Amino acid sequence: MYSDFKIKEEICEIGRRIYNRGFVAANDGNITVRVDDDEIWTTPTGVSKGFLTPDMLIKVNMNGEVVSGSWKPSSELKMHLRVYKDRPDVRAVVHAHPPYATAFAIAGIPLTRCVMPEAVISLGTVPIAEYGTPSTEEIPNAIAKYLPNYDALLLENHGALTYGYDLMNAYFKMETLDFYAQLLYLANNLGGAKDISPDNVEKLMHVREKMGIKGRHPGCEGCQYADGTCKIEENQSDSQSGSKQSTVKNDDIADIVAEVTRKVMEQLR
Repeated sequence: MYSDFKIKEEICEIGRRIYNRGFVAANDGNITVRVDDDEIWTTPTGVSKGFLTPDMLIKVNMNGEVVSGSWKPSSELKMHLRVYKDRPDVRAVVHAHPPYATAFAIAGIPLTRCVMPEAVISLGTVPIAEYGTPSTEEIPNAIAKYLPNYDALLLENHGALTYGYDLMNAYFKMETLDFYAQLLYLANNLGGAKDISPDNVEKLMHVREKMGIKGRHPGCEGCQYADGTCKIEENQSDSQSGSKQSTVKNDDIADIVAEVTRKVMEQLR
């Protein structure tokens, strides 16, 4: 395990990276690293992640109580604590607002398409956790049902959350998530994304296994039934509307994405 000083330096470095990549604006976002069973380093509230210094970071316990540091923890700490409590394997959490991934979260479109090998291997499918008011228990409660099976989440009308066995692992998942969303967005502007075939997805899962990649991974079987019906769309439709099960097909999803993209582009002209 790294020393506290090394961990704080790494948090500041990741803060600069998410700020310089435009994953956060102003004082948005937060980063935490778990150092043992009951202690976590966290970023403070009201500070740009691009201008963090090690002395600004706060150590808290698993109840969110300050152990050391003079700054106030982020109000989003509750969300991070829920991840650590439900996923003992996780040692770092990154919350940001990467533009493309957040656009999908705002549009209500989960990232369920298997279109890019790197995303299939490292992330699988990425659902949207239902909307919750920031700084309350609503967001921790909304993400709870997804934590056992996913290492990356979109947050409805909010942003994205990634977590992993160390901070760099959690951060790289955030990069991959937004790149995945960007490519899907651009592909739909070029006439529609083409899905990787189920046979080739299975091969990618074997690659993941051989690489020994850690973490929870739904694979693309987490997205589709044998007939092409999208499980995540179905489950989210049930949870959000309480209506009978959806039978949205992949082609329908592509049409929806294309239509949303067209309307967004019209607004930008």
